[in-house]
Amino acid sequence: MSSRRYRVPSLVVAMIAAVFLAGCGNDLTEVDDHGDAARVDLVMNGVVIASFTFATNSWTGEMEVDEGEETPHIEVDFIDEDGDVIVYDADFYLEVDVEDETVAEFEQDTPGEFGGHLHGVAAGETEVVFSLMHGAVGGGHADLVTAAVVARVN
Repeated sequence: MSSRRYRVPSLVVAMIAAVFLAGCGNDLTEVDDHGDAARVDLVMNGVVIASFTFATNSWTGEMEVDEGEETPHIEVDFIDEDGDVIVYDADFYLEVDVEDETVAEFEQDTPGEFGGHLHGVAAGETEVVFSLMHGAVGGGHADLVTAAVVARVN
């Protein structure tokens, strides 16, 4: 029984790697480029209550509500580098994840809408993450994800 070793020419390996890498538009540290959002603003009654900047991965401001109450509608606006609100197609939606729903909940009037109400369940603090999703509501993938913002219930 003879053992043969086959060698794949280096050029073939390099070509396969180049094709594979070209097809991989994103690495795990980046998100898809849909709208070039520079920041996310949480707007309540026409006033920005908190703002997330992607360049620094940080929030200014926080969300606040009294126990047993709900906030007025909070708009979640994705803002481009020129300061304009980005209007997304129907195949984009907002997903909101609250770390501890025994403290607070975020209710969207319509699933996937770019806004909703913060409900104060019990006094304390929790964190909330906002994700710009692409695809069918409940089955899409995240294109942009914020760091967590504090939600305080008094």
